[in-house]
Parts: sequence; structure tokens; C-alpha cells
Amino acid sequence: MSFLKSILVLLCLAVLSNTSASAQDGNDALRPLVNELANGKFDETQRQVEALKATGDPTVAPTLEALSAGDLYVRKSDGMVFIAQREGKSYNLTDPLTGEEAGTAGRREVKKIKVNNRLRRVIRSALGSLTLQAPDPEVRLTAAEAIFKAQDPEKLEALDEALAAETDDQVRTVMEQARAAAVLNSDLDESDKLEAVQTLSDMGNRDALSLLIAAQSASTGAVQEAAASAVAKIEKSIATWDAAQNIWYGLSLGSVLLLAAIGLAITFGVMGVINMAHGEMVMIGAYVTFVVQELIRTSAPGLFDYSLFIALPLAFATSGLIGIGIERGVIRWLYGRPLETLLATWGISLILQQAVRSIFGPTNREVGNPDWMSGAFEIGQMTVTYNRMWIILFALLVFAGLILVLKKTPFGLYTRAVTQNRRMAASMGIRTPWVDALTFGLGSGIAGIAGVALSQIDNVSPNLGQGYIIDSFMVVVFGGVGNLWGTLVGAMTLGVVNKFLEPYAGAVLAKILVLVFIILFIQKRPRGLFALKGRAVEA
Repeated sequence: MSFLKSILVLLCLAVLSNTSASAQDGNDALRPLVNELANGKFDETQRQVEALKATGDPTVAPTLEALSAGDLYVRKSDGMVFIAQREGKSYNLTDPLTGEEAGTAGRREVKKIKVNNRLRRVIRSALGSLTLQAPDPEVRLTAAEAIFKAQDPEKLEALDEALAAETDDQVRTVMEQARAAAVLNSDLDESDKLEAVQTLSDMGNRDALSLLIAAQSASTGAVQEAAASAVAKIEKSIATWDAAQNIWYGLSLGSVLLLAAIGLAITFGVMGVINMAHGEMVMIGAYVTFVVQELIRTSAPGLFDYSLFIALPLAFATSGLIGIGIERGVIRWLYGRPLETLLATWGISLILQQAVRSIFGPTNREVGNPDWMSGAFEIGQMTVTYNRMWIILFALLVFAGLILVLKKTPFGLYTRAVTQNRRMAASMGIRTPWVDALTFGLGSGIAGIAGVALSQIDNVSPNLGQGYIIDSFMVVVFGGVGNLWGTLVGAMTLGVVNKFLEPYAGAVLAKILVLVFIILFIQKRPRGLFALKGRAVEA
């Protein structure tokens, strides 16, 4: 075994030695070309720049950048070229190929390699070619994107050379778009500009639109007509994607409203209780998430990506138990008196808010996003954030789970019986007070897990629930009191309508218009979109 280990060590050393030797050989081959930059006049220097460019080696890029900036010097004693930075009465020398420090030199020991504007243009072209043909596709992509933004016609030659050698489809596409942007800013023929307009038209995004609008105003004849046609096409496409983006935002807002309102739909529908403390159940769920993340940060940082999965059952249990306590301690004494119930739950909401302020303070608390909920991706011209996407899926899962509980379990059967006819259910042996308590606890628990989701997109503060309580009641009333499918349709409808109104009316006026719409709608359909059926309800 020891013999085999020795062989492996020797092989590793040999590979490292060969790699180092190869790098050194490459530097040794480039060193004479770099040193030649100090010999001759501007024409000779230009030929040496082109020779360095012809190597295609990105190692020479720092040399050319230093030459353009006026920081390249030749040491008189041996003709070696270095990047020099002045410090006091001497210069700090750096090897332009390796980046290693090469000591210092006095002002009389080195001589600056001079450049003029024509030579600087040649250097810029060479640098563009080196980055556009770098071995790393990411470097080439970044270089092409920079040219697109700069619209530099001087990079056309370098782009043509790079396109001839490019093998990566993504990089090639960006290079073609960069070339089109540079062509529109150049003095090339009309045919070239028409081809560039077509390329940008196929690109079809806002960056292309701004370039084509500029080309439309700066051009004449066929180019102007082609640019105008492309602008109209892209504007139509962007309007379609903007509508899709608004629908996505509306569904995202609707999923938030669904999470906040679904628990309220249960308690309001089964017991007819106007629970003004429902928003505080959402707030408690968000603070449970904060506490879980704080414990994980201090005790087990590696579990942070799983913090929401840990917080969900804890938030459900905490909010649910508090809800049962509120029902058993206060609300059960006030059934049949809606005004007193409203005032009592409003007072409870103030108590819960003050309790949270006393424990956690009045300021916002930081709740982080796990890695799987961070970032975004694009579909066409539409941006989709991961946190919103997961919240929509989570809201639908909660909705489906609640439907299963109410349709497939004995508790759900009892709940539906009490909803349809409380007196008949009690006469059949159903303990309606416990159904009330457990139903109130279920609705509060769902509000708690809604708080876990909302902590990922909103500030966690004592006022968190107040921002959703009015919208939750609007969703429940609009969809139909106690009807879960009505709550789903109502939440999504109001979310989409809000997002389509906001660009024209503003966020505040949009909410007011939605409220006015609901008031008018309820005048025509007092029971909402989907009214519950049953003798007690009909009565």
C-alpha cells in the first residue's frame, strides 16, 4: 500500500509540474512580444499590439489595458516591460503576464511607452477581440452584452471574427444582437441596417425596443419604415406580456388573500362570528416563523432551508390553540349578538398586538427566505419570482387539504351539519359547542400557516394582520359566506382586478374601487357568488 501511495504522489507531482511548465512556456512565448512594445514608433507598437491580439491569449489583456492607460513602462537596463505604478520618487513594478510583483525602479531607470488616440482605438479593438474569443463562454457572453449596451461600431470587426469562431448558441445569439445594435449606430449600408432591424425585431424585448425607437428617429427611407414596423410589433408583444404579468401578479395577490381569508370563511360561515382578531392569528404565525428562524440561526444554521417546514406545524398549533382559547373564553358567551362579538374580538386583537409589541418590540423583524424561495426566472418578457410561485402552490395545497378534511372526515361531516342546521345537528347528538371550538381553532390555525407564507413577502410586525383583515372579509362576502369554492374564486378575482386597476388608478384608489364594486354586487346578490344551501341558511 505504501508503495502505491508513493506512486500516486509522484504522479500528482508530475502533473502539477507539467501544468506549471506549460504555463511558464506560454509566458515565455509571450514575453518577447510584450517586450517588443517598447521598440520603435507608434506604427511598430501597433504591429506588436496586433501580434499580441493574434495569439488569442487573454493573458495579454492586462498588458494592453495598461498600455492604453499609460501605465506600461520599459526598464532601460534590460528592455523588460512592466506595469508601473508611481509611489513617491520610484515606481512599483508588476509583471504584466503573471501579475507578480517585480520590485521597484527609480524614475530614471524606466521609460514610459507612449500611445496616441489611433493606437488606443487599435488597443480597444484588440481587447474586444480577446474577450469575445476567450475560452470561458461566460466571459464571451459578458463582452457581447457590454457591446450591445455601448452600441460601439468600432467593435464590429472583432464581433465578426468572434462570430466566425463561436460554437455556443446562446453566446452567438447575444453576439448577433450586439452586432445589430452596433450596426444601427454605424455608417454601414442600408441593407446592413435593415438586417440589423430584423435581428432586433426578433429579439423583441424592451432593450431592442429602445434601440429601434432611436433608429426610427435617426433614420430615413426603408430603414425608418422597417424600424417603425418593428417598434409596433414589439409594443404589441410587450402589451401582451404585460397583461400576462398582471394576471400573474393578480394570482399571486389572490393566493395571499386566499390564505388570509380561508380560515375566516370557516369561522364566519359555521358560527356567523365576525372575528376582528383573525388578522392577529396571521401575525402570530409570522412571529412563530421568526422565532423558529432565530433558534435555527443560533443553534443549527444548517437547517435554515428547512425552517419553514418546521414553522408550519408550530404556527398551526400555536394559532389554533389561541383561537380555541378565544372561543371558549369569550365568543361562546356572545353567540347571537354580532355587535358585541365584533367589539369583543376587536378588543382581543388590540390585546394581542400589544402583547407582541411587549415581547418582540414595535419594529419589523427579519424573516429570511430559504434558498429555494429566493431568486426569479423569466418566461418570455414575464418575470416569475420563486417565493410568489411557491406561495401560490402552497395556497392551493392548503385549500385542497381543507376541502378533503371537510368532505372526507367525521369532523368535516359534523361541521357541515352544524353549518346547514345547527338545531337539527344538536338534536342528532352532535356536540355543537365542541364543533364550534374546533372549527374556530381550525380557522385560526390556517390563519397561522398563512402567516408563515406571508412572512416571506411582507414585513413581520405587530400590524401585519391589520393589512389583510378588511380584504379577507371582502373576499368571504364576495365569494359567499362559508363557501370555500366561493372564497377561492373571490380571492383570485379580486386579486386580478386589483392588479389591472393599479396601473391606472393607483394602489389606494384601486382598493376603493374594488370595495365600491363589492358593495354594489352585494346589493344584487346578498349571499355572494356561491351561497350555501340548507334550511337554516335559507331561513
